[in-house]
Amino acid sequence: MLFNSFDFLFFFPIVVIIYYLLTHKYRIIWLLIASYFFYFYWEPSLVLLLFTSTLIDYYCGIKIHESEKEKLRKRYLYLSIFINLGLLFSFKYLGFFTETMQQVLQFFGIEISTVNKMQSYSIKEILLPIGISFYTFQTLSYSIDIYRKKINPEKNFIKYALYVSFFPQLVAGPIERADRLLPQFYKKININTEYIKRGIIMMAWGFFLKLVVADRIGVYVDTVFNSPSSFKGLPLLIGSYFFTFQIYFDFSAYTTIAIGAAKVMGFDLMQNFNRPIFAKSMAEVWQRWHISLIKWLRDYLYKPLSETKLGRHWKVLIVFFIIGLWHGADWTFVIWGLINGLFLVLEVATNKFRRRFIKKMKPYINPLIFQFAWWLIIFHFVVFSLIFFRAQSLNEALEYVYNIGKIENLRINILRDYFELFLSFLLILFVQIIHYFKGNDKIYELVTKRPIIIRWGIYLMFIIVIVLFSINRQNNFIYFQF
Repeated sequence: MLFNSFDFLFFFPIVVIIYYLLTHKYRIIWLLIASYFFYFYWEPSLVLLLFTSTLIDYYCGIKIHESEKEKLRKRYLYLSIFINLGLLFSFKYLGFFTETMQQVLQFFGIEISTVNKMQSYSIKEILLPIGISFYTFQTLSYSIDIYRKKINPEKNFIKYALYVSFFPQLVAGPIERADRLLPQFYKKININTEYIKRGIIMMAWGFFLKLVVADRIGVYVDTVFNSPSSFKGLPLLIGSYFFTFQIYFDFSAYTTIAIGAAKVMGFDLMQNFNRPIFAKSMAEVWQRWHISLIKWLRDYLYKPLSETKLGRHWKVLIVFFIIGLWHGADWTFVIWGLINGLFLVLEVATNKFRRRFIKKMKPYINPLIFQFAWWLIIFHFVVFSLIFFRAQSLNEALEYVYNIGKIENLRINILRDYFELFLSFLLILFVQIIHYFKGNDKIYELVTKRPIIIRWGIYLMFIIVIVLFSINRQNNFIYFQF
């Protein structure tokens, strides 16, 4: 079920009303039913996959905890990891690796039979279960944390199943940890009007980001990226800027709606964005962007790699290779991840040199100028790297980059609608101003602290703006494909 659908606008109030009418004993059961219906509504047949992953990790978690012998504990941990990653590989990466292997073999002159090609094609057509990358990482962290003796297993299967399937964050995160979310299912939650108000405001802001801003600039982005050979110069440059803001607004919109929906029911989900556009270094960008994924990779990949003899730079590159691959089974994502990793390695390697240079130049040039210049470099590198993220193939990404430099004229209004183009720029500026001062997680402070007349005026204005200026395309959230 899409957040940005009339179905959800009908579904969510019913869930909340019944949730608060029930006693604490039955609320978790009701939320589990609602969560499975939420996923079933989108992909009925693949609910079994979600349930299978839940059942396996519930069993493995208990066995890891109960087993006294280290050998047995590792066996159940490996079972959890093997099955979870096996399912993820089969549904998301099997076609990619099969095709890559075919290309490698063909490069060395080894012919592939027609039968194998037919099988490979059918493998590529396997349906990608929505949210599988998110809930797989969530269940894996549960098993690993039990093995590390950071948490005890959850004995109540219904509560554990809800931890895996909680509908606000099931499809696109944030990727929660068991020690944060599971204890909240034990709390007796009373109706808290302040929490409900904050949650609704966050949801409204998320809908605005998605329906009014991200989908609007997405029209321009789709036009140039779907046919990069048809444009030269400025339209491609603007398209790359627009996509940077589109993916940020689109993904942060989903997270904001998810956090807001959970808050309405009295639950706190972790923050997933912290104004990454304003980051002053590449390291800071990745501390502020998709925070739940980066923390997951830090705790369950980078730290274990630290126990090996690999150098720091190699560990960073491995992590960013996984980041790219996690986002999609295509070389465009892998290249996007690796060039971000390479830039981060370069930034760290030159950090001392840059600091010494700025110190020497301090009597002549204000250090703020250097900071601003580095921010510009970081921002434009992010814009450049996201061309590979958005492009439909590696060849199209390279063609896009090549054609950006061919400025033939100043024509940028490729949609032949100056109002929409101007409105897109204006909305980006408006959102960035709001984010600079508050960010998505504190957006409610701009409303709740106002006098009641102004507050209701803002509510009314928001409803009018969303109704009048929404792009009626009901686009999927970009991160649904991951």
